[in-house]
Amino acid sequence: MTYLETAAKFYSEVAQTPQIGLCCVQTNSLQFPGLKIPVSMQEMNYGCGTTIHPAELVNQPTVLYVGVGGGLEALQFAYYSRYKSAVIAVEPVVAMREAAARNLEIAAIENSWFDNSFVEIREGDAFNLPVEDASVDVVAQNCLFNIFEPEDLTRALKEAYRVLKPGGRLQMSDPIATRAIPEHLQKDERLRAMCLSGALTYEKYIQHIIKVGFGQVEIRTRRPYRLLDARSYNLEENLLLESLDSVSFKVPIPEDGACVFTGKTAIYAGEQEIFDDSQGHILQKGVPAAVCDKTAAKLANLMPDKIIVTESTWHYSGGGCC
Repeated sequence: MTYLETAAKFYSEVAQTPQIGLCCVQTNSLQFPGLKIPVSMQEMNYGCGTTIHPAELVNQPTVLYVGVGGGLEALQFAYYSRYKSAVIAVEPVVAMREAAARNLEIAAIENSWFDNSFVEIREGDAFNLPVEDASVDVVAQNCLFNIFEPEDLTRALKEAYRVLKPGGRLQMSDPIATRAIPEHLQKDERLRAMCLSGALTYEKYIQHIIKVGFGQVEIRTRRPYRLLDARSYNLEENLLLESLDSVSFKVPIPEDGACVFTGKTAIYAGEQEIFDDSQGHILQKGVPAAVCDKTAAKLANLMPDKIIVTESTWHYSGGGCC
């Protein structure tokens, strides 16, 4: 049995018998005015963070959600896009598709604004998304891509890139590892299916995204997720997993490399009121300006005595320059 077959079997089991808190890092899902999330959906909240970022959901985007789970985030996306097939949820596991459909029927009863037609559940998987090229505004996945082997992760990212419109957004939440996960855990197919042993380090995870062509990556949240303790997992020392929420944009990669925003700012502390590096970066004296990591490094090297660059906060919500 391959690791993907093991994952399918595992998620068929938890679709039929929910495991509350299986891999959820937050005890409460996001709440919005007028949105009631059915209890059955909350019990099947198998994500490690959230892909719902309201600032990215203006103008009712068409969303392709990969791995429907219990339907919770599909419902949350539909809250922002209220029209037929606004959210296309792709799921390979029959039992999970059936469970999500039942949960969405309950949601339609409990939420007067929600119509079942807003979410269309389709059979398919991350490697063969059943939509046309450049046809959706947003692709989202929560705690799915981390179970893939590196070569399969590349396939899934390429497929997401294919179906996104130019300027479209890939919104993801996945566990990452603070150091490389030992081989004996990587080979444990059930632990991989449980989102505990397939995580890449932050650096490798981001490079996979950039390699397939995404020119801008923004980190929404990075926080502790789970601890793999040395005794239980046969490790030399404890290994911390983190949850990473990110938004990656289908825009061209600049000649000097992709832009990755992690919450860094640059602050000009020189004599003039304004600093202009003639590369599109203008800093007002004493006022922090959000910059991508690439620009932060350039500015720090350009004038180390007059430009202060702050550390990554691992939270970024837009408004900076690259």
